[in-house]
Amino acid sequence: MSCINLAAQRNDYQADFSKGKAGMGIQYINQGDLHYPAGLRNYLAEHAPERIAVLGSLDILKEKKMAFFCSSKCPGDLIIKTYDLAKKWRDDGVTVIGGFHSPMEQECLNILLRGKQPVILCPARSIETMRLKTEHRTPLAESRLLFLSPFPSREKRMTAETALIRNRFVAALADKIFVASAAPGGKTEMLCREILSWGKPVATLESPANGNLTALGVRLLNTKA
Repeated sequence: MSCINLAAQRNDYQADFSKGKAGMGIQYINQGDLHYPAGLRNYLAEHAPERIAVLGSLDILKEKKMAFFCSSKCPGDLIIKTYDLAKKWRDDGVTVIGGFHSPMEQECLNILLRGKQPVILCPARSIETMRLKTEHRTPLAESRLLFLSPFPSREKRMTAETALIRNRFVAALADKIFVASAAPGGKTEMLCREILSWGKPVATLESPANGNLTALGVRLLNTKA
């Protein structure tokens, strides 16, 4: 599909809200289509998805995007700092993209959805049969929430493998990367290594717990800027 009718798309997913499902609102972008993000081919090369499932306004893809990652366990001194940063992104109108799966990521998503700026949510599974959470329906209807998935409809559950694919997908789409915390030797740290090898800017917060990230070359974010 080389042309997507955004008005029809919006009507479709609004009509399906009563069912609490993504349903007919799903559209697809194939490689070679006008809306297919160039960053996926540039950074993922042969691993770039052949097709992306989309729910929401494609206009959001035109925005500069900040990817947000955090390991499942976030050190205590970083929790409040990360909350404050999410509030700053919300108030400054920053478009944030992520999987929003870890506890810290979920809390920050709740903060971001209370704003008016765009948010891009990338589940580590297909979205064809995904049930829409109540808190997602209003921002979706207001064209400030976009769901993206590189997975075929048969991938109905998140796995360690789909989480890894999703995180690389998010990083490839983003212009900048923020990592709140990454366990030494863990998957998020490994992802940081790969992103840095791409030449993309990666930032974190100052904390003794983030010494492993700064040692890799991740820069410290100036939260006062």
